[in-house]
Amino acid sequence: MADREVVVERRIAAPAERVWRVLTDLAGAPAVLSGVEAVEVLSDGPFGVGTRWRETRRMLGKEATEEMWVTASDPPRGYTVEAASRGAAHRSRFTLRPAGPGATDVRMSFTAVPPGGAAGLPARVFGALGARLVSRAVARDLADVAAAAERAGPGSPGTV
Repeated sequence: MADREVVVERRIAAPAERVWRVLTDLAGAPAVLSGVEAVEVLSDGPFGVGTRWRETRRMLGKEATEEMWVTASDPPRGYTVEAASRGAAHRSRFTLRPAGPGATDVRMSFTAVPPGGAAGLPARVFGALGARLVSRAVARDLADVAAAAERAGPGSPGTV
């Protein structure tokens, strides 16, 4: 992806607090997100600014592990995660908005800025393809989050 933003939105039939808990349960992510193979939490304490983890995903048949960190957090309204990979900077922003009783609109935006020069050439050439792949992966993640948040009942993990 060449310095472009991918935005995916989804309405989830669960209150924002429950969606927030599912989204920020790093240890539980591999059980919820079908694209995540493993998560290694690197920081102590509750989810918030400074939280760091390594996430392993399978994309295009290959595993990739990236270290991520939270740079902004406003529970249960949203948070920002950043990462750096092969010289590219990545930023993901999750925004949660109540959408009536028991529903939440979730917006996830992803931006990647490739390195300059020859190192960033593949990202610039294949930018549109990369954007489509990221869009599909984000849509799948949000569908997985919706399934977890919507099936959670009183007393279940991820409930409020």
